[in-house]
Amino acid sequence: MAKGFVLPLRQIHLDFHTGPAVSDVGVEFDAREFARTMKRAHVNSVTVFAKCHHGHLYYNTKRPERHPGLKRGLDLLGEQVEALRREGIRAPIYISIQCDEYAANTHPEWVARNPDTSQVKWGKSVFTAGWQILDMSSPYQDYVAEQIGEVIRLFKPVDGCFLDMCWDQPSCSKWAIQGMRKAGLNPESEADRAQYAAQVSAGYMKRFYRMIKASSPAASVYFNSRPLVNLPRDIAYLTQVEIEALPTGGWGYMYFPKNVRYARGFGRPYMGMTARFHKSWADFGGLKPYAALEYETAQMMAHGAACSIGDQLHPRGVLDKAAYDLIGRIYDRVEQREPWLAGAKPVTQIGVVRTLGGNSNYFASGGAEEGAVRMLTQLKHQFDLVDFDGRLEEYELLVLPDEVMLDEAGVQRIRRYLKQGGSILASGLSGLSADGMKVLLPELGIKAQGASPYQVTYIRFGREIRSDVPPTDHVMYEKGVRVLSAGGATVLGRVVEPYFDRTWDHFCSHNQTPADRVSRYAAAVQKGRAAYVAYPIFGAFAKHGSAAYRLLVRNILNRVLPEPLVRAEAPTSTETSVTRQGRRTIVHLLQYCPERRGENLDLVEDIVPLHDVALSVRVPRVPKRVYMAPGEHRLDFTHAAGRAEVVVPEVAGHAMVVFE
Repeated sequence: MAKGFVLPLRQIHLDFHTGPAVSDVGVEFDAREFARTMKRAHVNSVTVFAKCHHGHLYYNTKRPERHPGLKRGLDLLGEQVEALRREGIRAPIYISIQCDEYAANTHPEWVARNPDTSQVKWGKSVFTAGWQILDMSSPYQDYVAEQIGEVIRLFKPVDGCFLDMCWDQPSCSKWAIQGMRKAGLNPESEADRAQYAAQVSAGYMKRFYRMIKASSPAASVYFNSRPLVNLPRDIAYLTQVEIEALPTGGWGYMYFPKNVRYARGFGRPYMGMTARFHKSWADFGGLKPYAALEYETAQMMAHGAACSIGDQLHPRGVLDKAAYDLIGRIYDRVEQREPWLAGAKPVTQIGVVRTLGGNSNYFASGGAEEGAVRMLTQLKHQFDLVDFDGRLEEYELLVLPDEVMLDEAGVQRIRRYLKQGGSILASGLSGLSADGMKVLLPELGIKAQGASPYQVTYIRFGREIRSDVPPTDHVMYEKGVRVLSAGGATVLGRVVEPYFDRTWDHFCSHNQTPADRVSRYAAAVQKGRAAYVAYPIFGAFAKHGSAAYRLLVRNILNRVLPEPLVRAEAPTSTETSVTRQGRRTIVHLLQYCPERRGENLDLVEDIVPLHDVALSVRVPRVPKRVYMAPGEHRLDFTHAAGRAEVVVPEVAGHAMVVFE
């Protein structure tokens, strides 16, 4: 990758998975109109297809995989690339990796095998439409390498390569078994099969990355469909990070904002990818409402990411006019804001330490990170998701949500962090032994007594954190840890225990047993810059959405982080993010409300503006002016004690406030 490479901010990912039964591929394709449509839609990068999941090729080649229905003499990919470049539009090339129906049908021995010898396939049976999954430890890897080699030779220099369907695929083929034995692994072990699959993926990523970069040093390279948690290992073979997240296609509206907070920490350009479809990929005739696509791209801009919108070209080669009218409106909006986006970096204050699964003795793992993202977003805090071995010292406060298991080195690192002036909020088993009996961080100011015997208890807020909290004992639906305060810590809340736990032969009324009396156990404590909540509060918030849990965390954070980067008098649905661009501080305010508009489908269709939003922001110096971007309408402001305060007249979906 050339030094200083910047991802284009207005990209199209143009799918073209076209089955061999389609006989009129490209018959209506007009290269000039194709490129001009993209230009009119303000697009500056289009990912175009060399090879699709069906295993067919879309350029002039003597290889038998060329699509049988591709118009004779038509070099579809070549004409697309040439026409796009003529309009100044970048044209990275798509190649499907582990999905290849042509290869699977021609060489069934190359298909990955389950332990029972059945084929690995998307779909419930042989008679279900779905992709056969190829085994990259078989000769198929060399077959793919030949295809990649031809593409990068014919289109040299390529702008980039997008290699799709690249997860770690375990297999019990003869090649995989032989490879596992050679590596000293046991093919009968599921864990060893997974380990070998990861080794195979790393091997082919390294191989293909080197091939592409040797041919076109400035090319971008991305391997898609890999879990973002693998980034510490995969980043060596990626020139950028892409977050594929079609909210209405199964990803939901939390996937991108959660994962971007992790992905942006790896020193590579990064982007979000949604689509114009009402639902998911290949939803022909499905067109997303403008408001939804505006929200999705506004989230990308607000988090410092480039934008990519997915589409699929009709087999005959004609772009959908309505789709590009929609995309054009969206990308015109993005282009107007680019002067305040280029080079802008997110500014954060809190690091949420990833749980890596944790321990599930007392409560289920899996929801803590999402709960933390939801809660801190609703509270308007600026934060990242970070690995424990990351740059923790960059953050003013660390959140250790629910199940962050610390070894001795981890304990010492957190203790050093606290001594250097950092603050922490831990919850559940974080900072404790796995059985909840031993406190590993004495700075938490607690003595642990093990797991609570009650599945459901109640929280009585103390006067220190009672602000805005309804005066009742608030139910906690998840089991916590019994702790006592120690070392002069302040008890911020108490556990109220029920008469008894609810069982089939011992219950009271329809749901949890009522509260009986205040116990001697603390629900939350604070000792200096360290605070602790005795429940899996973040996982509980993800599961139950109780406002009381958010108020508990909010009021504790107000004590250990009294000067947040942003304060906004806006609904909990309003999202905020802060970026810095040279001497500019830019605050993004997003007010969109996804609604359940169909079975398992949340959607944004209406934009309801907010008016007169009071905003307070920590800024490094007194601004010379404050204005709304992109129109540069000036706002009156005050500045005191390191904070600038303004009233934003209107937030119509997405507002950008610039402190310059």
